Formats: sequence, C-alpha cells, structure tokens
Amino acid sequence: MKSASVKQLPKNERQARLRGFDRSLPMSLLRAREAVMKEFIPSLKEFDLTPQQWRVIRSLEQHGEQQLSTLADTCFLLMPSLSRIVQNLEARKFVVRKAVAGDQRGSIIVLSETGKNLFQQIAPRSAERYDRITERFGYGKLELLYELLEELVERLDDEPDVLESRST
Repeated sequence: MKSASVKQLPKNERQARLRGFDRSLPMSLLRAREAVMKEFIPSLKEFDLTPQQWRVIRSLEQHGEQQLSTLADTCFLLMPSLSRIVQNLEARKFVVRKAVAGDQRGSIIVLSETGKNLFQQIAPRSAERYDRITERFGYGKLELLYELLEELVERLDDEPDVLESRST
C-alpha cells in the first residue's frame, strides 16, 4: 500500500498521524545537537566558557564588532541572555563595549586582544573536534546535512505559517 502524502490526507487523518515523541523533528534535532555538543563542551570547560559565550566570541572574531541586536541575531540568543553573557565576557576582559555615536542606549561589542588570544587557543581544538566528527560521520554526509538543514530553514522561514493565519 502506497502512503499518501500528508497534504492529500483529510485533516482529521493528518492529526491522527502525529509522529511518536522520539521520532519528532524537534526531538531528533535536539538529540543531534546534544551529540555534537558533547564533542565541544569539554574543551570549552577547560577555559571556563559556555557554548553560548563561545558563540559570541566566534561571531565577533569572524564578523568583527557588532551592535548588541545584530550579535543577538547572529548568535541566536535572546537579548537578556546576551546582555548577561556580554557582562561576563566584559568582566573577564574578553570583550569591550563601546558606545554608539548618537545613541546613548546602543552598544557595540568588540573582541579585545585577550579575547582574540583566547580564540587562538580554542580554535585549533574546535577544528580537531570538527575533524573527528567528519571522520566518524563522513565528509559527504556532513556536507549534505549542512545543505539539508539550510534548505529546511530557508523553506520554513520563507513560507508564512498557514496554521497561524487560519486561526486568526
């Protein structure tokens, strides 16, 4: 028996076909994230960094100075969390906060020399972890995974939420 595509099924049958919890896309993505992060967290702990702090340092190293709102978007962090992270990194002299000309509330965050040195210490370890993941999973499969995840994000971000618009 061929399975009908989800769009072809009547609404009540689509609802009855809810995937099992362990096979849901959010849970699969979370399990994959946890498996990947297990590779990186030990070396971050050696430097007393959280993954979120490392994300901020990496973003500043790669993209240069950024306003808080841009940094929040780049790192996928909520502003209250980012504010705490930046305060911590600033207290540890890894980042410097500069005022935005003409905007008393705006801040630009810059990676300090100490932060750049920290990045130079951690980056090779991070690269080793990527190499290990690539060895275990395969270069082609990893590249395909990146492409598929990017396509998933693009398609979900580009399409308006049909279910939300029906309920309003």
